[in-house]
Amino acid sequence: MSLFSSLPVLLCVMTVSFSNTKAIEDAQKTCPVVACAIPVTNGTPGRDGRDGPKGEKGEPGQGLRGSQGPPGKMGPPGNIGNPGLPGPRGYKGDRGASSVAEAKLASLEGQIRNLRSELDHVKKLQTFSLGKKSGKKLYVTNGEKMPFSSVKALCTALGATVATPKNAEENKAIQDMAPDTAFLGITDEVTEGQFMYVTGGRLGYSNWKKNEPNNHGSGEDCVLLLPDGLWNDISCSSSFLAICEFPA
Repeated sequence: MSLFSSLPVLLCVMTVSFSNTKAIEDAQKTCPVVACAIPVTNGTPGRDGRDGPKGEKGEPGQGLRGSQGPPGKMGPPGNIGNPGLPGPRGYKGDRGASSVAEAKLASLEGQIRNLRSELDHVKKLQTFSLGKKSGKKLYVTNGEKMPFSSVKALCTALGATVATPKNAEENKAIQDMAPDTAFLGITDEVTEGQFMYVTGGRLGYSNWKKNEPNNHGSGEDCVLLLPDGLWNDISCSSSFLAICEFPA
């Protein structure tokens, strides 16, 4: 290439380098060479662009998997929920072992009834052979004679009391079954001259012999039932027939 052919290029370069931006643009339009080098300065960085769409999940790595960490702390218990609806009623179960106990109970009740029947029979025989019944009282004697203190102890041990007539009918019942003079459950050991029942309370009925009680010898604190049904005071240390009184 000759010098004259490259001259337009040099002129173009020289003209552009000493002009402003507008001159550069004009030079680009007028410069006959396409590969005209135009020196420019870098501008300020632009703003970051938006994130692109998320890519697909990649393949798992080839390294070893780490061990599982320890469990975390247990959280606080939650609130108790409302009770649920009742379930359906179940089927009736088999009869339990209580049937055995019921059978034993029924057997015992039967035995008790039999014993009561036998006891009533014994009472009737006793009344016929040894005792005498009056109203709701049964009088029984063993035929022995003993001091009054022994009579009380004997009757108490049997769950009874010394025979104590509280009306003429009871007095006659004791008289009829006593083969001999017998003690009655009446004394004035607590207060002289004031005869009372050994079970407590003042006399509501009496059947004293004439001029009795007289406390003969200042020691007659007990009462006898004579064969004729009359009463007489006597010493408690003397021995007479023991008669006990049971509720009939």
